[in-house]
Amino acid sequence: MKANKSQKRIMICTFAALSSGLFGSYFGGQMSWLVHTSSCQSQPQGLNVFCQAWVSPGAVWKGSTAGLWTGTILGAFVGGLATRDEEG
Repeated sequence: MKANKSQKRIMICTFAALSSGLFGSYFGGQMSWLVHTSSCQSQPQGLNVFCQAWVSPGAVWKGSTAGLWTGTILGAFVGGLATRDEEG
């Protein structure tokens, strides 16, 4: 009976970690992209497009990676707190 409870806890924590990691990856990429492309607004119209095209891949990569790590760690922590055994 104890192993079954432990397996359920592992599955819940894994699901929470993966889903929050994906959520964090998406929103981290979006936020990083918005911040980095806002620096291109001071460029003239023709260069603005090239600036956004130049900055976007790196910004999305950095934000997605940071969001993935942060979301996964926080999701695992919250999942662990939600499924902890309060009896001791």
